[in-house]
Amino acid sequence: MIVVKNLFFSYGEGKFRLQIPELILSEGEKAAIVGPSGTGKTTLLNLLSGILSPISGNIHINNLDMTTFTVEDRQDLRMVKMGLVFQEFELLDYLNVLDNILLPYRVTSIHDLNSSIRQRAEQLITEVGLADKLKRHPNNLSQGERQRVAICRALLTKPEFIFGDEPTGNLDPENRDHVMEILFGYCDKTKAPLLVVTHDAELVERFDRTIDVREFV
Repeated sequence: MIVVKNLFFSYGEGKFRLQIPELILSEGEKAAIVGPSGTGKTTLLNLLSGILSPISGNIHINNLDMTTFTVEDRQDLRMVKMGLVFQEFELLDYLNVLDNILLPYRVTSIHDLNSSIRQRAEQLITEVGLADKLKRHPNNLSQGERQRVAICRALLTKPEFIFGDEPTGNLDPENRDHVMEILFGYCDKTKAPLLVVTHDAELVERFDRTIDVREFV
């Protein structure tokens, strides 16, 4: 569960403000973050995942108040409990597809990289239809293929929360639907909340609820 109380955030001296009196995302709930460009959708996602820290207020992740954590503690929390799909994918060009998926297990000692994890990585990449591209590097993949690799990486650690910033934005309708089935299926099975930024009106209809950031700015 995610519980936000009296959150306030701004970027320096700029005019942008984000104020959230209360926001609750329940166990297993699937929510779409919507709103025009520049209204704070990605900012909200980054606050809830601990990438950004609010100026005031509280963000509780399963009763853990992230606003009391150090930057390092928030990073560890993301590694252990969160799966993130970034808008720009954040894949490393010098690693092949398999090693990019395994990256969460290489950058921290919190996770133990073993044969079962490698098998899970291969299973995930097979589910998104890229089993024949495990040894390719990101610069030899299409935008849609990179996006599917990023989604596999987000699910590898069996996270308790899933955050996506336009996770299907570069996919054709068939692959979009297939990836969303994987994400929804994972959340139904594990009861992990899913929070996704999207401009796709057709996709929004499939979520349990929508969160319009214009309510908070």
